[in-house]
Amino acid sequence: MMPFRRSLLATCAVSALAATTSVAFAQQAREVKVGYALAVNSHYGAGAQAWADHVEKATGNAFKFKQFPSSALGGERELIEGLQLGTVEAILVSTGALSNFVPEIGVVDIPFLFRDTAHARKVLDGDFGQDLLTKFKKRGLIALAWGEQGFRHLSNNKHPVNKPEDLKGLKIRTMENPVHILAFRTMGASPTPMAWPEVIGALQQGTIDGQENPLSVFVSAKLWQVQKNLTLTGHVYAPIALVVSPAFFGSLTDAQKTAFIEGAKIGAQASRKFVDDVEKKGVDEIKSHGVNVVTQVNNAPFQAALTPAYKQYAAKYGQKTLDQIAAVK
Repeated sequence: MMPFRRSLLATCAVSALAATTSVAFAQQAREVKVGYALAVNSHYGAGAQAWADHVEKATGNAFKFKQFPSSALGGERELIEGLQLGTVEAILVSTGALSNFVPEIGVVDIPFLFRDTAHARKVLDGDFGQDLLTKFKKRGLIALAWGEQGFRHLSNNKHPVNKPEDLKGLKIRTMENPVHILAFRTMGASPTPMAWPEVIGALQQGTIDGQENPLSVFVSAKLWQVQKNLTLTGHVYAPIALVVSPAFFGSLTDAQKTAFIEGAKIGAQASRKFVDDVEKKGVDEIKSHGVNVVTQVNNAPFQAALTPAYKQYAAKYGQKTLDQIAAVK
């Protein structure tokens, strides 16, 4: 073979390899780190998976979600800070932690604010809830949709709680949420703010007597291993927000932004479906593990005990705002 021909073939081979490498690089999916507090088999995990499935399909696999469940990237405060810093692309997070960053959303954590699940969802999916999502931007966050945990209930290792007086002196873990802390302090408990990764150990060691969470969390975290009594107080409705980093979101094309927004809404619905399913069978499962469950609770005395707190909530968020939420049918 002539030297010139050999050289030409070699050049063509190198060019072909470079072209193939270039195409492969161009097709490489962009990683999206998504973090949340609970296990994969939770409402958080259901929401994250549905979100990921939609975005990956809608963008022709231009993105690949990598999930970090069970606080693998830190507690909820660290996840939110990660979004602000741009070290995490997406999170599913409770309003309990978010209210320290976006104070306006603390209003949805007021006890007995929502009549039932249908009322809560209608408020969050309506003008009020959608306007709340816009409040995140000035705090260095982009909120895309409201998901759900369900109504929060109270558990402890001391005794069943049937009335506000039963709360006196109980060390109850709360989220780092001023609305929740005020409520439990007003009812005579000793609220103990604590990040979720610390809760199981604290219950095992007796550092705290109890905690309050929706059935979806109680079941997903298998809290029957560390709690003896559960009272279905339904004292607070607990949404979750699906949030992305402004730096990441700003780097997307309009079509990609649409895919992430639509995916977040689909993820939110998936979290709600998970909660609906748990609500149907969760109590029986919890009872089967030996937990004493108080299912019939008269909430009127608890609401009466919270009267001083309600005055503070009205002063902070405005009675007009509380009335606006109550008026949603």
